[in-house]
Amino acid sequence: MRVIKNLPTVLPPLAEQQEIVRRVEALFKLADSIEKRVAAASVRAEKLTQSILAKAFRGELIPTEAELARREGRSYKPAPTLLTHIKAERESKEKPEKVRKSRNREKQTEQKSHDTV
Repeated sequence: MRVIKNLPTVLPPLAEQQEIVRRVEALFKLADSIEKRVAAASVRAEKLTQSILAKAFRGELIPTEAELARREGRSYKPAPTLLTHIKAERESKEKPEKVRKSRNREKQTEQKSHDTV
């Protein structure tokens, strides 16, 4: 420590020191301003993220299938309507099969009764 104290130290003139202080203070103000802007942008980004998520869950970010169908000039049926249609179609296909099976059973019982007589 004693050695350092005894070394000669060169200082810039007072005007230059004042200019250095002025520039450093200006840079600190700029840094503070940038920090505030970043904080505000972060808050806005967080709100935007929440808003985007809310819209996504409400289905507002993309057009619905009905909207797309209208734009493309094609028909659109909602899922419940399609499910009802599919169910009715399946039931109509199953009925003839049930009738055939019952007719086959009747024939088989007739044949058995003729065979036993």
